[in-house]
Amino acid sequence: MPKAVNPRSITPPASRYAQGIVHSARARRLITAGQVGATLDGRVVEGFAAQTEQAWDNIEAILAEAGMAITDLIRITVFVTAPGMVSTWRTIRDRRLGGHLVAATYLEVAGLAAPDYLVEIEAEAVCEEPDLAFLEFEGAGDVSSAMTSGGAIAAPRER
Repeated sequence: MPKAVNPRSITPPASRYAQGIVHSARARRLITAGQVGATLDGRVVEGFAAQTEQAWDNIEAILAEAGMAITDLIRITVFVTAPGMVSTWRTIRDRRLGGHLVAATYLEVAGLAAPDYLVEIEAEAVCEEPDLAFLEFEGAGDVSSAMTSGGAIAAPRER
């Protein structure tokens, strides 16, 4: 189980996150691509809060598909193009994490992959349970075989 590390010898976290997270090496690890406020049909929702919520929905879907939960997250990095949104970000992050602590970084950047994107969230999770969800993917263990000709990840097999 991940454990938060907040040494008394350094400045405490500015909000609800951990300075570090320790986890045993006997775990499976999930690293997400940056998730933006785009829905299944590719539509980008409007507004910073709505895009942040959609990006979190996308992260939760990836976690679920991998047989993981929010409590398996150990690190998040958020990239924001809308200056001054740290308070809104923290409110949404804290609600979505439900009290779970992660190592977290907030960055304001000049731009993302598309001009409509206001926020992008990367996440990393670890889980000590067997990797049954991943083993059910076609081509498990071979990332290239999970790619379609269009560059998108193939859907998992019917269960």
